[in-house]
Amino acid sequence: MDALAGLLDGPRARGAFFVRSVLEPPWSLRVRDEAPLTLMAMTEGEAWVTFDGGEPAHVAAGDVAIMRGPGHYTVADDPATPPQVIIHPGQICTTVDGDPLAEAMSLGVRTWGNNLRGSAVMVTGTYGMRGAMSQRMLGALPELVVLPGSAWDSPLLDLLAAEVVKDEPGQEVVLDRLLDLLLIAALRAWFARPEADAPAWYRASGDPVVGPALRLLQNNPAHPWTVAALAAEVGVSRALLARRFTELVGEPPMTFLTGWRIAVAADLLREPDATIGAVARQVGYGSSFALSAAFKRERGVSPQRHRANNARLNRR
Repeated sequence: MDALAGLLDGPRARGAFFVRSVLEPPWSLRVRDEAPLTLMAMTEGEAWVTFDGGEPAHVAAGDVAIMRGPGHYTVADDPATPPQVIIHPGQICTTVDGDPLAEAMSLGVRTWGNNLRGSAVMVTGTYGMRGAMSQRMLGALPELVVLPGSAWDSPLLDLLAAEVVKDEPGQEVVLDRLLDLLLIAALRAWFARPEADAPAWYRASGDPVVGPALRLLQNNPAHPWTVAALAAEVGVSRALLARRFTELVGEPPMTFLTGWRIAVAADLLREPDATIGAVARQVGYGSSFALSAAFKRERGVSPQRHRANNARLNRR
């Protein structure tokens, strides 16, 4: 597992919401869905994305915008255009006055808008699941990322645009996997850009000493690691590994490992059939009591409370 795989590992798109929007100016969508992550691919025309309190960001044809929730934002033909549509949690669309719009603006399979020949066309995929591993990813992102089309070359945009309007067996799974692939490709291109503020541990993955150590910890959190054992695997002294790891990652190896184990455990606990004891063994704790104690130290809540909170969020 490399740094990007570690960043993205965990909950993947499951029944993500997809829509192809076709719009003719003036148009403005006020997004209040509070989704954890939304990816918008602009296939024709242009748009402006403005988070509350932020500056408008231009999105042109071929660009991809990634919006990190739960903040509210507006997508419009022009930052000055007042909102006409409100998108609520659960992707419920209404007018500003609260009148439903889903049927009135339907233009076909997963297609929606105010004009089937509109000059602005965008495909939006929204992740509805919240999980601990995705929280690690979300924490590495700014509220808004706009990746210019000139910054990368991927056939996925055209493929997603073609697939989103199909109604065939297994289409939901096809779209989920395409959304994951597009997100990975976009983040890989984004983190390579100089303006991207990638997390320290992500940047450290390229170091010849720290990179292998990170991969060992991420690939096998259940192993009874010590700094000495990790240093032996990497082929350096314990002192060198501890110093270099802390300098590049910003925390000692065992502190990183604890955070990683708890993040993995938190994600595994989303599954209703997973017992705390089984999860504890998967992430390197000898008992459910040991995991519960470490989990509460790291997260401030018990594993049971975390599971209940996550279930409540996912029902929203």
